[in-house]
Amino acid sequence: MKRILNSRSVAGALAVGASVAVGAMSAAPALAKGQAHTASSSALSVESSPVGQANGFNPFVPTAASSIVGATSFIYEPLFQSNILKPGQYYPFLATKYAWGDRGRSLTFTIRKGVKWSDGTAFGPADVAFTYNLIKNNPSINGGGLTISSVKTSGDTVTLHFPTPQYANFQQIAATVYIVPQHQWQNAGNPATFADTQPIGTGPYTVQSVGASGLVLTANNGYWGGPFGGHGAPAVKTVQFPTLSSNTSALSALLTNQVDWAGNFIAGVKKAFAGKPLVFWSPPLNTNSLEPNLHEWPTNQLPVRQAISLAINRKAIATQGEGGEQPVAINASGLTLPVFQKFMAPSVKKYSLSANANPKAAEHVLEAAGYTKKGKWFALHGKIVKITITDPAAYSDYAADDQIVANDLKAAGIDASFNGLAVNQWNTDMATGNFQLTMHWSQTSVAPFQLYNDWLNSALATKNNRAGNFEGLKNRAIDTDLTKLAAAGTVAQQVKDLAPIETYVATNLPVIPTVYGVSWGEYNTGTFTGWPTPSNEYETAQPAAPFNEVVVLHLKPKA
Repeated sequence: MKRILNSRSVAGALAVGASVAVGAMSAAPALAKGQAHTASSSALSVESSPVGQANGFNPFVPTAASSIVGATSFIYEPLFQSNILKPGQYYPFLATKYAWGDRGRSLTFTIRKGVKWSDGTAFGPADVAFTYNLIKNNPSINGGGLTISSVKTSGDTVTLHFPTPQYANFQQIAATVYIVPQHQWQNAGNPATFADTQPIGTGPYTVQSVGASGLVLTANNGYWGGPFGGHGAPAVKTVQFPTLSSNTSALSALLTNQVDWAGNFIAGVKKAFAGKPLVFWSPPLNTNSLEPNLHEWPTNQLPVRQAISLAINRKAIATQGEGGEQPVAINASGLTLPVFQKFMAPSVKKYSLSANANPKAAEHVLEAAGYTKKGKWFALHGKIVKITITDPAAYSDYAADDQIVANDLKAAGIDASFNGLAVNQWNTDMATGNFQLTMHWSQTSVAPFQLYNDWLNSALATKNNRAGNFEGLKNRAIDTDLTKLAAAGTVAQQVKDLAPIETYVATNLPVIPTVYGVSWGEYNTGTFTGWPTPSNEYETAQPAAPFNEVVVLHLKPKA
């Protein structure tokens, strides 16, 4: 199934997809009632995860229905959207321009005029100020860890003030916060628990139906048109997110024209798509890693994390679990390479990762730390080193990766097993830190700040609504380093400020890099035009929020 990167305020930024094996296809699933898709219809069918028991459309909650399927940006919009493939390129959505002030300690947005909420109420600067104040005053929904000291409005502008410079943090500030209507949310109570079952947004779509068969959105006839020359409602009149039981169902739906847009790794993709109007495009953009629970035995022990990193066969993960589509991670800092090569501090280059398993080295690390064998497994003071790796069973590449890891750890004397979960259960466990070890993708970002902030910022390690720092790191020195990095206005200064952060990750392994992830994207050119391509990289082709709104606003039905 499509996997959506968590960022609480993004409600799912960018994703990497689960693998699909060609030849193991199940019958294509039924789409939402009354929305059967045909090649001549104007309905865009997008792969999604099952909604299950998810409730509502709260854009600040990662377990909301819209977040799980990746539909949030169709309903709510940020001030700007970023082209994740071209760092520094931003599209003006609810703001038309911005200006830094006070040496990076203030950011002023000029708010777009003529926009209305989907209930017909006028949108304005007060809504923007209200939203940022809501985040400022409620840490439980501050998924980006924004340090806002005050919010002020003046005419058609809104100015955010920060205690420290934030030059490197523009994406998190402007492109990952969904603006909500003050006239609805001021009476919503706790914003972290507000279900928002009748969402009012500025986006191009409104909710038509949601249920066991999936989510269906219909065009917002009062939409302001978007920043790409559109006027009024989008050309794509219906967007549906059908319930798909597995990733093989997703492939079957693609091949039978029941799904137009998906985000999966597909083994043997050229053979599967031969003779069909289907395109596969997946540029590398992030870092996959094993994320250990830093508050639970035994993954809270550094020697155990070091042993895990030494014991795993990254080459097997890349070639077997990921079908050769995702390259082996080569540096323990986790910095996504080669995308961010220029940001790697020279002193960090020595922290290389082995592509092959080294169980003997893993055993030596444990033995040096005082661990001894108790039967076939290592133990400390009689306590067995036992680890359960969890991921959704539907993410078949991660399931394969995790089984490889479990076998590798067993070979190094660690009692490890893989437990495949339902997607919704896993999402809940991640939001509450209820796991030992899990495979997860990183924040996909336009700068290393977002990558490390999402991994390491203490403010993100909340108890019940976690959408970043899943491992639960609490480190004041790293928080200080992140604050300093956010203020860096040049690449040279960022490299200098990144050095202690990169070194910390490489030596303490709060995350254990495995492979460099790609943005899986497959789409059907037979029904819609306007898709992003390698020669027209206006956005990634991965169908996840918030970037999917940019793509849909470019699409036009062929019929």
